[in-house]
Amino acid sequence: MKQNYNDLSEELRKKYEDLKKYLESLGSVTVAFSAGVDSTFLLYAAKDVLGDNVMAATVVSNFIPGREVEESEEICKKLGVKHVISRVDVDDIPRFTENPVDRCYHCKKFIFTGLKNIAAGENKDFVVDGSNADDVGDYRPGMRALAELEIKSPLKEVGLTKSEIRQLSECFGLPTFNKPSFACLASRIPYGSTISKEKLLKVEKAENLLLELDFKQFRVRLHGEDDRNAVARIELLPEDFERLMDLQLREKIYQSFKDFGFAYTALDLKGYRTGSLNETISKDKE
Repeated sequence: MKQNYNDLSEELRKKYEDLKKYLESLGSVTVAFSAGVDSTFLLYAAKDVLGDNVMAATVVSNFIPGREVEESEEICKKLGVKHVISRVDVDDIPRFTENPVDRCYHCKKFIFTGLKNIAAGENKDFVVDGSNADDVGDYRPGMRALAELEIKSPLKEVGLTKSEIRQLSECFGLPTFNKPSFACLASRIPYGSTISKEKLLKVEKAENLLLELDFKQFRVRLHGEDDRNAVARIELLPEDFERLMDLQLREKIYQSFKDFGFAYTALDLKGYRTGSLNETISKDKE
């Protein structure tokens, strides 16, 4: 049963009130909007506080699943927020296709520079993103780009965690409260392996299939440089391992992935976790 706002803990209610005060202090904002859990909640809160002084900007590119763009349009219509699309070609992003360990830095710098230009053209004072308090720990070079560009991260500023954001989202009736976490498709390709539009499309097709098969939280990591040796490494929640043992389901996934351009399909025995490709980064590269 959905919780009433007044039934939430005093600490969580205080964080939300602090968030509203923080947003109010910004005056007007452009929300970098992906239709994920965090950015949807941030957009809702910003609309609640700033009204028409908020707009959403969504990046459309090969590393963004098409389904996410469609959801972003639906949510903005539902919330009554002006929505702008920013189209980005991966070939235009410095060092993106080279895929160095700090790829995310170069990508964020390019994308958020564009979003700042959009915000300025729409007379919005700040660009805000959905980074939260849980994003501080992992290796995240993109955070450096946000700091350099003075992008505001309201959820992180008031100390809201992902679980708290889900709790508040459910309380406010947002459709994303239990939505699985999905990072940019480039995060499926190991650092140092070239990123191409073809590889990104393979991953998108593979993950769309798993969604259609009703898997909720997963990743499909791509290893190998071409169709002759491309490996799809599937990360699933451990509780979904047994389901994958069904012969008919395995055959469907294997044959479909082969059609998408994967020579081999493997199950990661450790299971789903965020940032698994960061496990190979040596400390000196950080």
